[in-house]
Amino acid sequence: MLKLSSDQIDFIPRLQNLLAFETAQDASVDATVAAICAEVKTRGDSALLEYTNRFDHMRAASMADLTLSREQMEAAYLRLSDTVRDALTKAAERVRRYHEKQLLHSWSYEDEDGTLLGQQVTALDRVGIYVPGGKAAYPSSVLMNALPAKVAGVDEIIMVVPTPKGERNDLVLAAAYIAGVDQVFTCGGAQAVAALAYGTETIPQVDKITGPGNAYVAAAKRRVFGVVGIDMVAGPSEILVICDGTTNPDWVAMDLFSQAEHDEIAQAILLCPSAEYITRVEASIARLLPVMPRRHIIEASLHNRGALIQVKNLAEACEMANYIAPEHLELSVEDPEALLPKIRHAGAIFMGRFTSESLGDYCAGPNHVLPTSRTARFASPLGVYDFQKRTSLIRVSRSGAQTLGRIASVLAHGEGLSAHARAAELRLEP
Repeated sequence: MLKLSSDQIDFIPRLQNLLAFETAQDASVDATVAAICAEVKTRGDSALLEYTNRFDHMRAASMADLTLSREQMEAAYLRLSDTVRDALTKAAERVRRYHEKQLLHSWSYEDEDGTLLGQQVTALDRVGIYVPGGKAAYPSSVLMNALPAKVAGVDEIIMVVPTPKGERNDLVLAAAYIAGVDQVFTCGGAQAVAALAYGTETIPQVDKITGPGNAYVAAAKRRVFGVVGIDMVAGPSEILVICDGTTNPDWVAMDLFSQAEHDEIAQAILLCPSAEYITRVEASIARLLPVMPRRHIIEASLHNRGALIQVKNLAEACEMANYIAPEHLELSVEDPEALLPKIRHAGAIFMGRFTSESLGDYCAGPNHVLPTSRTARFASPLGVYDFQKRTSLIRVSRSGAQTLGRIASVLAHGEGLSAHARAAELRLEP
């Protein structure tokens, strides 16, 4: 695992190289995705079946083999053990309760002359949620995508999830049942994104697609944006831990593992002022890694994109965190609230030694669909607001048209748009 110090002469370029990630814009990926999207747009179900059978090693004869109803989701829910069912239900309730606080509401006001101005908030009609299903099953992603949509008032939620070799995960389907997903299609990849965006004979076209995926999914979401809305173009998972050097090093090592185990190109970074503590974390990593079930993925991730970085102090760590703009930021320090005002850019902030990132992934309440690859500089977590839209309301009174019409006329003539000006002038009274 790479070890760096902020006082190294070449630190900045080495940090930039560590953070660089643009696989979602890779030319070969884009070319493949473009061909897949074009085929699905043209041939619909036929192309979707063909690609699903090829990439997921399935033998689906028709779309009926890829279609799951609410009844099948409920059957999966009932097959769960009481313990698992209870945990999933409690997690869903916490996520739902948190997102209910995000609901936007319509509003309006009237000027003195009776002109009404305002905003009408409405939910999207139909959304598609993408749930990864390659290297692991992600019931938590179902909850995090479907529940905000449900809280927002979306009429219909369509879910796509790859099922390699036809293996369906009861926990994922049970989560879909709890969250109120209307229909599930067991397909994934760029072909599933294209199907949601353009619609096929079986899969209805949606208004927006949310949820993370691999580089091909990310490239497909970028390509169909404009035909439909998307939440974000997600990159590999990331965690940045700022530690003051007094947290149990085993805890920090495992927190780094928790994101590294997602993918060989996930990123896990530690910032700490103490060189001695970094050495202790390094020892914990060496001792704990051999017993991890996903050891080889973690090992590759830490080797490829992980780092242990010594900083001058916690203030410098916060500034570095703002530059990195991580998906997940842990403030594993004695007084996390003291550092909070210094943090401007992060997808989610986990405050204190007992707040492991994994709690946020599953059951704390806030959404775990977060901006990655430094996009937390300008983007936010997925939320109810992503499934609502705002429409401006304008009702100009007869009196208001006299004042506003004169203003609009002057500005329209200034722009050389005479029809705009004339439309306003026609309503002016002598």
